[in-house]
Amino acid sequence: MMKSSFVDIRVNHETVIALDLDDTLYPEFSFLQSAYIEIAQKLEINNWKILYAKMISMYRSQLDVFKEISNNYGISKNSLLLTYRQHLPNISLFPFVMNKLIEIKSHGGRLAIITDGRNITQHNKIMALGLSELIDLIVISENTGKEKPDFNNFRIVEQAFPNYHYTYIADNLSKDFLGPNRLNWFTLGIIDGGTNIHFDMFDYITNDYLPDDFVLSFKYINIIPHGL
Repeated sequence: MMKSSFVDIRVNHETVIALDLDDTLYPEFSFLQSAYIEIAQKLEINNWKILYAKMISMYRSQLDVFKEISNNYGISKNSLLLTYRQHLPNISLFPFVMNKLIEIKSHGGRLAIITDGRNITQHNKIMALGLSELIDLIVISENTGKEKPDFNNFRIVEQAFPNYHYTYIADNLSKDFLGPNRLNWFTLGIIDGGTNIHFDMFDYITNDYLPDDFVLSFKYINIIPHGL
């Protein structure tokens, strides 16, 4: 008999569900696509689709896209990077994510995001995804000066919500779970569906790096009111 693909998470008023952002709540590649489209539309008003297709092809060929664009259009690489980092992206949550987060809140749980990256970039993503009003605490590495796997940013969540039960949901084995595992959080990995930007998971199949459990997607997370 096939074992269940579902994982139960029990939630009440003493529960914090912390979440990674990129490739956990939405496909990170879609952020890159959004930025490339914005840049292409600025540089080639009438033929932006051709430029966008070229940029995607160069990216997949592991070329320095912004260097090539800078040389061809006489625009500084720094200007391109600013647009990339600061634009308001056209991105969407993975299926079932919003429903699960609303369920968590409806049972009294708290929500946090712990993410590495620049403050404006990550906040723009959170706003574009429609999460600003749902999230109780946002911890971004640029603000704290610490990146995962350092457990400092997980301590910030513990200090904000002392004596809660903590869960961290993320995707990147190379850095996401070392910190919360050492703090005895429950950790849950979202398995790469084949689109994640970081795809070297096979290098980190060891106890320290692994979460407590995996799911294929948010569809397979059961949110259960604590005590039932």
